[in-house]
Amino acid sequence: MLRESHILLFSIFIAGLCSIVYELLIATTGSYFLGDSITQFSLTIGVYMAFMGVGSYLSRFVKDDKLLAQFIGFELLLALCGGLSVPLLYLAYALDISVQAMSVTLTAVIGTLIGLEIPLLSRLMEKHYSLKANLSNVLSIDYFGALLATLLFPFIFLPWLGIFKTSLMFGLINLSIALSLLWYFSSQILDKPKYQLRMALILVSVILIGTMASSARLNKAWNGHVFDDPVVHSEQTQYQQIVMTRHKNDVRLYLNGGLQFSSIDEYRYHEVLVHPAMQRRDNIKNVLVLGGGDGLAVREVLKYAGVEHVTLVDLDPAVARLARENHYLKDLNANALNSEKVSVWHGDAMVFLQQIKRKFDLVIVDLPDPKTVSLARLYSLQFYRLIGRALTPNGIFVTQATSPFFAKEAFWSIRNTVAASGMKDVKTFFANVPSFGEWGFVMGCQSNCQKPLKFEHISTRFYHHELDSAMQVLAGDQKVDKEVVSTLDRPNVLYLYLDGWRYWN
Repeated sequence: MLRESHILLFSIFIAGLCSIVYELLIATTGSYFLGDSITQFSLTIGVYMAFMGVGSYLSRFVKDDKLLAQFIGFELLLALCGGLSVPLLYLAYALDISVQAMSVTLTAVIGTLIGLEIPLLSRLMEKHYSLKANLSNVLSIDYFGALLATLLFPFIFLPWLGIFKTSLMFGLINLSIALSLLWYFSSQILDKPKYQLRMALILVSVILIGTMASSARLNKAWNGHVFDDPVVHSEQTQYQQIVMTRHKNDVRLYLNGGLQFSSIDEYRYHEVLVHPAMQRRDNIKNVLVLGGGDGLAVREVLKYAGVEHVTLVDLDPAVARLARENHYLKDLNANALNSEKVSVWHGDAMVFLQQIKRKFDLVIVDLPDPKTVSLARLYSLQFYRLIGRALTPNGIFVTQATSPFFAKEAFWSIRNTVAASGMKDVKTFFANVPSFGEWGFVMGCQSNCQKPLKFEHISTRFYHHELDSAMQVLAGDQKVDKEVVSTLDRPNVLYLYLDGWRYWN
């Protein structure tokens, strides 16, 4: 009897472990494909909790004489649905099926099955403990399993296995409940349902193990279907999915499916990001680059002989490692990150600014668009004030600011937020980057943003002094009347960005 109760307690622990991971997997994958992490996690949590209630209600219809067999059957179904949740979301994205609808459907099904677990396990344990002890054991062990899962998911499984394999791994872990119960309680199950459950166990095991074994080929096929050009590098890190493609001379980098650059026209973007600011001062020695782990902005900075040191801050070490080691990217960035003048710090840009005591002559912000709340904070009033604190009295700061055509209200929100941060002078720049369309940049200066100087010739393909004034000319369809500022408390830039791109996407 003691061993029987231990098997049931083990089942409760595994149930708690897997249940929270399925929730994290679905919300994280949805954020990868759809952006707006707040919406994805809110929807997942809300639907998940609601359908747990549905499952708990439905548990009353499971009869006592079929309790064990049906519980094992539910666990097999949960292992299958939970384990295949991420592969199914990948498939939906590849086939242009609504990822949002698939995400909600999977969450509802998994939530219902998880809602069945605790009531049914509690009933199975009735003969071992009193009601008070039973509820205490079931809930405490379930919650402890959930806590362990929240620690294992971001620090162990996601960086080691990636999100695709993690989903399958937890499906197999979930399968251990059905396996242990079917093995230990075999004598308590009638022959016919026992045979059916064994066949189902074998089938689910084969599906999950087979998908796990084929994960590399499946991901390669997925990449080949989703990306137009042949994939030359693909990896899942703790932070994002990194994919590099190449077709003839066009090398492209994607993070979580979003294009970061095309080698055909990236010079337009990076020259406008760097040179208008660099050309406005003749004594820029220390430069801070936030983001830009690909090294392309650093490449432009290093064209100036007077620059003594460049500090690059990028969250994901894998991007900087790729920029240092991948021959396609090294050729493109002129081996910039291996320069003796460059030091790389891996971590959050806002945390870095809060901790750094040094001052910089120029701060370049080359971060992804503000499409999630974690990115929107890096376009906030508080963030720009931290940048101002890190600048010398004559320092300059420049940020990419998304498209003034596709997301013009977000662009102007960034401009207004920079102005509200205390910068003495603010300028906006516009450039056509064919891979992205019309693109915007915002410059903030501690003193006046004077006209470009003519102190040394810098090799550029797009930017030049005469173009500087033209890039500041505003088209009629780029104007907005609102003066919206984005803060940590109210990340307005996030909502404006999503609203702006929603139509075009």
